[in-house]
Amino acid sequence: MMTDLTQSWPAPSAPKPIVIIGAGGIVRDAHMPAYAKAGLTVTGVTDLDAERANSLASDHNIPNVYASVQDAAAAGGTDVVYDIAVPPHAIAPILRDLPDGAAMLIQKPMGADLVQAREIRQICRDKGLKAAVNFQLRFSPMMMAARGAIASGLIGELLEIEVHLNIFTPWTLFPFLIPMERVEIAVHSIHYLDTIRALAGNPDAVFARSMRDPRAADFAQTRTSVILDYGDTLRGTMSINHNHQAGRKFQSAWFRVEGTTGVMMIKLGVCFDYPNGEADELWFCKNGGDWEQIALEGGWFIESFMGTMRNVQRFDAGEDNHLFAGVEDAYQTMALVEACFDSMKTPGTPLNLG
Repeated sequence: MMTDLTQSWPAPSAPKPIVIIGAGGIVRDAHMPAYAKAGLTVTGVTDLDAERANSLASDHNIPNVYASVQDAAAAGGTDVVYDIAVPPHAIAPILRDLPDGAAMLIQKPMGADLVQAREIRQICRDKGLKAAVNFQLRFSPMMMAARGAIASGLIGELLEIEVHLNIFTPWTLFPFLIPMERVEIAVHSIHYLDTIRALAGNPDAVFARSMRDPRAADFAQTRTSVILDYGDTLRGTMSINHNHQAGRKFQSAWFRVEGTTGVMMIKLGVCFDYPNGEADELWFCKNGGDWEQIALEGGWFIESFMGTMRNVQRFDAGEDNHLFAGVEDAYQTMALVEACFDSMKTPGTPLNLG
């Protein structure tokens, strides 16, 4: 039954304290409230902007503010879990400064491109780091339930995964994206590509086009179309438009996951009226039956951020035997993203997993 499916990652029995590297908006808006709800303790923070680090510490009663990553690593060693929430180009240098064998959660994306992702992967291998990437959508209650439904055969053989977004995103909230050459797929739809991988594995190849829009003229891309080649049975597609100007009535932000015996519709509530958002929704229909809404134990924001850190903590303690979004798996999401960009030049580009 859909109502019996697991929607959350189990809590660690003896969690380590967390030290945060980077005190930006995502930490304030998602990490800190999620960790508080999960009963996880943050004991330290560092940021290049000392005022920002001190402000976060003051607002959330974090006892230690470190002047540098090196100071944080010297104080914490491997007795803490590091939460690295910095821009993608800054990840690799930070990893080099952390203790060998340490456990950590790295903000997505895993570098700015596949070259940086490969460097991050190699550093983690060389230093024996227990590292995961914060691809949280796959940890959300709705996607955890959907993955369980597929695995248990509740919708039969998987035939269709379609992601459809027709929304208005206020791009002016993100001026830091203006100089970036890669925007929509690299920053936004990467979540959907990663979640599709979590549900169905890697496609054989991709066909993609991401483009700008005169209604958001300062940004390199705000509209995307993707076809994922899974062979002759499973169809994977994404249609993304962030610039819908005609109000809420016909906006949409859904995953449709369809099988031989049933279908799920999954609403991405955070995409509506951003950043205010609406509630996530999960609906299920058995062929020939009635639609049933499945009660969710929370949303993408903030409950999924509990799951990513819980998995790292449990893996570090030996309670989990794998990292669900570990760097080896996250690298494959980065390879899929890179294949999308390559496909704009060479249609039908295969993934480069080397």
